[in-house]
Amino acid sequence: MIDTAFEEKLVRYSPVPVVVVNSNGKVVRANDLIGTVFIYDELTGYDFFQLTGFKIDDLKEIAATGESRPLSRNDRTFRVMASRDSDDEEGNILVSLYDVTSFMQIKEKYDEEKICVARINIDNYDDLISGTDPSMRMVITSQLDKIIRDWSARIKGSIVTMRAGQYIMYFQHKYLSGMIEQRFSILDQVRDLETQTDFPLSLSIGVGINGPTLGETRNYADAAIDLALGRGGDQAVMRDGTKIRYFGGQNASVEKGSKGKSRVVAYALKRLIEQAERVIVMSHRNPDMDAFGSQLGMARICQLYGKNANIIVDHVNDSLQTLYKQAKDAAIYNFITSERALELITPESLVVLLDTHRPSYSECPEVLEKAEKLAVIDHHRRSADGVENPVLSYIESYASSTSEMVTEILQYLGAKKELSKLEAEALLAGMTVDTNRFAVKTGGRTFEAAAWLKRAGADTAEVKRLFQTSLEDLKIRSSAVTQALITEDGIATTICDGMNPEAQIINSEVADELLNVKGVKASFVAGKDHEGATLVSARSLGEVNVQVLMESIGGGGHLTTAGAQVDAEPDEIIEIVRKRAAEQLKVR
Repeated sequence: MIDTAFEEKLVRYSPVPVVVVNSNGKVVRANDLIGTVFIYDELTGYDFFQLTGFKIDDLKEIAATGESRPLSRNDRTFRVMASRDSDDEEGNILVSLYDVTSFMQIKEKYDEEKICVARINIDNYDDLISGTDPSMRMVITSQLDKIIRDWSARIKGSIVTMRAGQYIMYFQHKYLSGMIEQRFSILDQVRDLETQTDFPLSLSIGVGINGPTLGETRNYADAAIDLALGRGGDQAVMRDGTKIRYFGGQNASVEKGSKGKSRVVAYALKRLIEQAERVIVMSHRNPDMDAFGSQLGMARICQLYGKNANIIVDHVNDSLQTLYKQAKDAAIYNFITSERALELITPESLVVLLDTHRPSYSECPEVLEKAEKLAVIDHHRRSADGVENPVLSYIESYASSTSEMVTEILQYLGAKKELSKLEAEALLAGMTVDTNRFAVKTGGRTFEAAAWLKRAGADTAEVKRLFQTSLEDLKIRSSAVTQALITEDGIATTICDGMNPEAQIINSEVADELLNVKGVKASFVAGKDHEGATLVSARSLGEVNVQVLMESIGGGGHLTTAGAQVDAEPDEIIEIVRKRAAEQLKVR
C-alpha cells in the first residue's frame, strides 16, 4: 500500500492540481493548486461525483486503463488522470488534473480552419437547357448561379465553375455545423425555383471533410458527389473518411430524357463480353422477377456475341417457380450454383452483377471478391457499401427496374429478332413487379421499353399468369391486410404471421395493397422468413421517404419503395418505423 506520509508529499509537491479520493468517492485531501479547478476553499469530505460527475468506478477505470478524460470547470479544460495501488481494491485513488486549455484552444482553432471541399452539380442540367426557351434559359441559369454563389459567400467559401452546371467550393470546417443544422437549405431554395420544364430543379452536393491531405479531402468530395448522383440527386452527401451522412433526397429521381448513356453502356458491355473467356451472371439473393428477368436478358446479350452465360441461381422462391421452370425446360440457359461459379471463375472471366450493387446482398459475395472484371447494372439508389472499382458501372436510380435498363441495352444492340418470347415476357414481368403494375416509378422510357418488348413477342396474358399465387399465400396476405393499423396521419402497418419462405414477396404485396386504402400515405409490413429473419417492406406515395427510413435500420431502396432485413422482432421494428415515419411527416 502507498504510505500515508508519501501520499501527502505527492499531493503537496505536485506541480498540477491533485486530489485524493477514498473508496467511497469522498475527497480525503487536496493541494493548494486545486483552487484553479474548483471555487471551494476546503474540499475535504466533498463527494467527488458531485464536484465533477465522475463516479468512483469511473476513476477506477481511468486508473486501470491509463487513459484520461476531459473536465470543464471555470472556463478551463482539464484532463483527468488517476492512479492507485492495484493491490488494494479499497485503497485511495490519486487524481491529477492537467490544465490543457491552451492546447484545446489551439486544437479548436486548427479544427475550425481545416479546409473542406464541396462538389456541386445541377441535376439534369442538359435536359434543363434543351427544354427551356433561350430567353428563359438565361434567366434560370443566372438565378441558379446566384443562389450557389450567395451560399458560398455566406460561408466565406472559394467557389470555381468546373464546367456548365458543375462547381467546386472550398470552405472552412467551422461553417459545416451551420450547414448541417440547416440540413443544406440550399437544396430547398433551388427546388422552389420556377421553370418551364416538367421536372423540378435540384442540386447534388458532395462534401469531403477531414482528409489527411487536401487531395484526399477532394477525393472524399468526389466519392460523395458520385454517391449523391447515384442515389438520384436532390441531396447532399457528406463523407468523413469511411463515415457517410445523407441530407435531403425528398424528390423522386427524375427520368433522363437522353438515352445516350444506355447507348454507351451497350457498346462497352459488348466489348467486355467479346473479350471475356466466360461470363458469369449474378443478382441478389432470393431473386425476384426483376432480377431473374434481367438475368435472362443478359444471357441473350451474351449469346449475341458467342458466349453462353453462366447464371448463378441457388434458390428460387415459389413466386418465381413458373418462370424458372420454363427457362429450365427451354434448355438454352446454363444455370449454376455459387459453388460451381467459384470453380469456373478465372482472371479473364467477366462477372455481371444485376439488380444490386451491394456485395452483401449478392447471391455469392465470394465471386465478387475473386472477380477481376466486374460490370454492375442496377436501378437502386447508390449505397456507401457498393462494389468498388467495377470496369463498368451503370447505376441509374431513375429507372423503374433493372429489366428496363437491360431492355434498353438490348434495343441498342439490335436484338429484337433474337430475343425469345420467354425472355421478352420475363423482362416485362420484371418491369411489372417493380412498378406495381406500372403504377409507381414509371416514366416515358418505361413505357417505351414495355412497348418494345411487346413488339418483340411478349404476351401480357402470359405475364399475368406468372403472378398467380397459391391460395395459402392469398390467405396470409388477406389476414395481414385485415389486421392492419392505420394512424391518423396515414401510416399503415401490419405483420404477416408465421415463418414463410415467401415472406419477401408476400410483405411487398401487402404493402402495395395497403397503399390502395384511402388516406394511407405510407405502408410498412414485417414478417419472418423460413430462417427466422425479419423482413420489412415499405411503400409510400411520396410524402414519406421510405428509402431514408429503411436505410436507418440497415436496408435501402427508393423514395417510394424500400425494404430491410433486421434482427429485431416484427412487432418491435414496426413500432420503430411507425414513429420515424410520423417524425418525417411532422418535419414536412
